[in-house]
Amino acid sequence: KSAGPVIFRAGFSSSLLSHRRYMGRSFDTAGPRLLAIWTRLSPLPGGRWLFNRRLGLMIPYTGTIKPRVLELRPGYAKIALRDRRRVRNHLNSIHAIAMANLGEVASGLAMSVGLPANIRGIPTKISIEYLKKARGTLIAESQPDIPPVTTDIDHIVEAEIRDGTGDVVARLSATWKLSPR
Repeated sequence: KSAGPVIFRAGFSSSLLSHRRYMGRSFDTAGPRLLAIWTRLSPLPGGRWLFNRRLGLMIPYTGTIKPRVLELRPGYAKIALRDRRRVRNHLNSIHAIAMANLGEVASGLAMSVGLPANIRGIPTKISIEYLKKARGTLIAESQPDIPPVTTDIDHIVEAEIRDGTGDVVARLSATWKLSPR
């Protein structure tokens, strides 16, 4: 029998970080929740690890590449992907879909945590341009502008993926359908 939720030093209970807590709920408000958890955990020892683990549980497919959030604030996300066998292809470089997943999580987090509470959004189209083979740790950055939304609009959010030398290896564009609540 469980003794109840564990209280972390940061003041978060384990139930707050539980995967089941989000099951069956709308993800329209996931951005503000994620930003609040990031803000609370990121400065603590092991806090970033715990946040990244939580992100992988909340978004299981994204969790398969084990992205590491390096920076997160409204309208900005910087995410790392460590080069390892699990994300490689037969050409011994990082798989194209792993890079698409990395770009999508960067653009999605930047957009989600930047949206005002009265706006909801969902990605409706993703395209990616691969510029060169990717090897080593990759860094994806996205810094979308958040437009004023008074009616349903489509808005393009971009992410750039760079290798360890700073070369851009891929560019992702995600079209978001934004609408007032």
